[in-house]
Amino acid sequence: MIDLSAEAVTLLIGLTSFLLILLVVSMLSRPRIFTQYLKHMAGIELSPRDVSRVYRARGPAGVREMFLELIIREDLRNGPAITPDTPPSRELLAPEHRK
Repeated sequence: MIDLSAEAVTLLIGLTSFLLILLVVSMLSRPRIFTQYLKHMAGIELSPRDVSRVYRARGPAGVREMFLELIIREDLRNGPAITPDTPPSRELLAPEHRK
């Protein structure tokens, strides 16, 4: 067995406590970080409380479903309405050359 001095044991306990606190804080801040990301990247505002509630009720798959529903809803609200009768956008496939 390794003999450690009292100072070394105190240092190891302190470091372990710090890492444990850091882990708990990072786990508790996940909903807030997710909502900040969602607002910045997609313009969708959501409360961290809602994300936590969905995670508790349905797990990671539930949060993923909620994210996809919000992205689709935002795209439908902001984007052009595309129907089967809408002509294809040739610009995206083969941009016109400018002279």
